[in-house]
Amino acid sequence: MEKPSLRVALCPACGACPEVVVDVAKNEVRIGEKGNMVHLNKEAWNTLVEKINAGELKA
Repeated sequence: MEKPSLRVALCPACGACPEVVVDVAKNEVRIGEKGNMVHLNKEAWNTLVEKINAGELKA
C-alpha cells in the first residue's frame, strides 16, 4: 500500500504560489515549484522547523 503525500499551498488564496509536499514514501519534503524546487530529508526539514519556531529565521 502506497503512503499518501501531504500537499500544502504556501498561499491558499491563489493557485500560483509554491507548495510544500510531504512525501512519506520518499521520506522527503519538497518546497517550491517546477524549475525552482528544494528537496529536504527528514532531518533537514526538522532543523528548518526548529529554527522557524525559535525565531532564528527572519525575512
